[in-house]
Amino acid sequence: MKINRISLRQLSLPLSTPFTTSFATLTCKPFSIVELHTDGLVGYGECAAIGVPLYNEESAATAHYVIENFLIPLLQKNNEFEHPDEIAQRFESIRRNRFARAAVEQAAWDLWAKSKNLSLAQALGGTKPKVEVGISIGLKPSVDQLLEEVENSLNKGFKRIKIKIKPGHDIELVRAIRSTFGDITLQVDANSAYRLEDLPLLKKLDDFGLSLIEQPLSDNDIVDHAELQKKLSTPICLDESIDSVEDARKAIELGSCRIINIKVGRVGGLTEAKKIHDYARDHGVGVWCGGMLDTGVARADCLAIASLPNFIYASDITPYTEHFSEDYLVNSPVLNPDSTIDVPTGPGLGIQIDSEKYEKFTSEINNFNLE
Repeated sequence: MKINRISLRQLSLPLSTPFTTSFATLTCKPFSIVELHTDGLVGYGECAAIGVPLYNEESAATAHYVIENFLIPLLQKNNEFEHPDEIAQRFESIRRNRFARAAVEQAAWDLWAKSKNLSLAQALGGTKPKVEVGISIGLKPSVDQLLEEVENSLNKGFKRIKIKIKPGHDIELVRAIRSTFGDITLQVDANSAYRLEDLPLLKKLDDFGLSLIEQPLSDNDIVDHAELQKKLSTPICLDESIDSVEDARKAIELGSCRIINIKVGRVGGLTEAKKIHDYARDHGVGVWCGGMLDTGVARADCLAIASLPNFIYASDITPYTEHFSEDYLVNSPVLNPDSTIDVPTGPGLGIQIDSEKYEKFTSEINNFNLE
């Protein structure tokens, strides 16, 4: 397959309401979309990095720079590939910068699947026609506001609730939710806000029957997490600590977690995400798909990867209406009554771009001819 042209767009979508984690409050989602063009087909890939380098070392702007100045030149030198795995291998010379690499690699997967008249889920080996999903709720100014948000989410049909926590905003929040809503499926996400010396506090979370505690300790740690997991009955789920299948191997061997959150952008693309899924499956560790306030393209990628069989926990894939007032897709996914979303079945991502809205949210576009 030969790539004839690459388009690189900068876009931004305002959030309906601010989204607060332990490290930042976000009010908009700047992002890039890579388009790979060939023979009348277009493959789309979204760079899911957020606007500030606080989740990991990348931001939307730095990832865009890497795509434009390092990744596209690699494709200009060699614009042919037989399978998307080759693109992932070609980009291994670029250290880290995984969100940037994932955007281009995902576009290659979409293009390749379309050329084979396969849905992306089929191309990846997915088996599930729909994906169980939950909702992630950011930190709120008060407990009452959090409880109101949880109630609204349950009324919409979400069966799994995840809340963000940080020191000083943790036990009280969980206790209030349990007291108000009883035995709902509940998990917490600390985004690396705690340290091993916070064990006495973290151990209190064992009393609330949580399905998991996500990334309580440092973003690049697997050693302290192993020590913490020995002392907690609640499963630890690793997110930021797992950037590759090698990270997953080490964490599983050390006993650092019992569950892994796979974010396609964080791990460098669909090829690596599938490797992590397969390794975790073979070693008895379940996975789920995390979100980065994704927009339409990345959301479709998430649904495709989450159709693989070892995605056994509800994923953070929600309709755009949970975070944005508008989307740029014609056929945006909707929540089913059973707290699932249908996996797209059309060729590639199975989405249709609304060209008018797509242009509305685009602030800049650069085209690169490869012939």
